[in-house]
Amino acid sequence: MKLANLVRLTAITFVLFSLSFVLQASTSRLKDITTVEGVRSNQLIGYGLVVGLDGTGDNAPFTNQTFANMMNQFGITLPPGVNPKSKNVAAVTVSAELPPFAKPGQSIDITVSSIGNADSLRGGTLLMTPLRGADSNVYAVAQGSLVVGGFGAAGADGSRVTVNVPSVGRIPNGATVEREVANFFGDNDSLTFNLHYPDFTTARRIEETINSLMGPTTAQALDPVSVRVRAPRDTSQRVAFLSVLENLEVTTADAAAKVIINSRTGTIVIGQNVRVAPAAVTHGSLTVTIAENPEIVQPDAFTDGETAEQQNTQIDIQEENNPMFKFDAGVTLDEIVRAVNQVGAAPGDLMAILEALKHAGALNAQLIVI
Repeated sequence: MKLANLVRLTAITFVLFSLSFVLQASTSRLKDITTVEGVRSNQLIGYGLVVGLDGTGDNAPFTNQTFANMMNQFGITLPPGVNPKSKNVAAVTVSAELPPFAKPGQSIDITVSSIGNADSLRGGTLLMTPLRGADSNVYAVAQGSLVVGGFGAAGADGSRVTVNVPSVGRIPNGATVEREVANFFGDNDSLTFNLHYPDFTTARRIEETINSLMGPTTAQALDPVSVRVRAPRDTSQRVAFLSVLENLEVTTADAAAKVIINSRTGTIVIGQNVRVAPAAVTHGSLTVTIAENPEIVQPDAFTDGETAEQQNTQIDIQEENNPMFKFDAGVTLDEIVRAVNQVGAAPGDLMAILEALKHAGALNAQLIVI
């Protein structure tokens, strides 16, 4: 009897271990599939000048006006109507992303882009530039030497070679945060987790996972995107609460069946759950070749005729005889790829086949063209 119980216990343990392994193989941490509502970054933008260029700046009217205004701030007034025509200065826009909970004194990376006809920003220095948010308030101040990955060279005859984009550069830690963005992290009795990809099943599983740990009614799925969770109002307790929740393993639902086609690059991505209903497909390519072979026609001897050119056009039509292949019910992704490869279909041909299958109602997936 004891031996039978031991065997039964061993079998149950093995099943539970196998089930745990399967679940772990298809689970994701809550922090990897959701974001907390209100915890977000903010975009900043500013307008400034880059100086110290080696004759690769611009000569736009707004650049000269900005340069004159800057000189006035230093007590130097340019005579009216005088154009400085400095090729060592370029007008730029400065953009940055302010992380959530960024505090005054912290540094953030910035991107500097020319808005005039500057050839290159290599070797330039950005002068102090305030960065504003959508509410027009200044949240950071940028300044520093640019790091430019592009390079350009031009010859006296007008020939030019450019590698990458020399009119855009970055400054790591080039801006200092001056103002903190107001947040409502601890103002409510609840937090809301928003899924990166809407899914009813995943939202329901998040609710069940949190409730199994924190107690019933703690979490509530509002829709396929949002799951609301009751949380303590005290900030320190809320941080600890979130630290536990964001590391929970959630079994995510299978993604919807999709076929993504990039018509510009010829890239085709077929999802794992794509299925094809019974269908027979054949795809042939028609090649038309037109060749122009003009011939010179000479007049008869001792006549007043003139030499003329006579057109001789040859048209050749060739059609490839590709075999027909058949899709059975419930065909998987591997079988789709294997069948298409057998007829040697190019990416453009595969796009046509998939679109035809979709119109025929045989492709059980969303066909998305980007």
